[in-house]
Amino acid sequence: MIELAEQASSKSCSETGNSSICEVLQILGAKWAFLVLNELLSGPQRFNQLQRNVSIIKTQSLTDTLRHLEHNGLVLRQVFPTVPVTVEYSLTEKGSDFQTALKEMDKWVQKWGNSQQMNEKTSISS
Repeated sequence: MIELAEQASSKSCSETGNSSICEVLQILGAKWAFLVLNELLSGPQRFNQLQRNVSIIKTQSLTDTLRHLEHNGLVLRQVFPTVPVTVEYSLTEKGSDFQTALKEMDKWVQKWGNSQQMNEKTSISS
């Protein structure tokens, strides 16, 4: 079922002419991927630690996002043979390389995000 959805979305990406943007969205997958990647930039984290740090994401969504990012080579999942088993997530080189894009997105939101809109509305009403 998922494979059919991926095939359908890749066809629509190549048809639209925005294939590079579509490809990025397919690699990242979930809407929470940006937040997870940004959090892992600070270093490797265990699942529960990551979940606390991105508490806005529900457990199942975080699990799905991590699996998708791992499948696409952005996140490394390391299992340590402890009791109980310890699982740690970190960025691969591919995932770390996405930091540049995240920084540019941060610059954009600094300029155009909600706080900027609020400032414009206040200056207009003054």
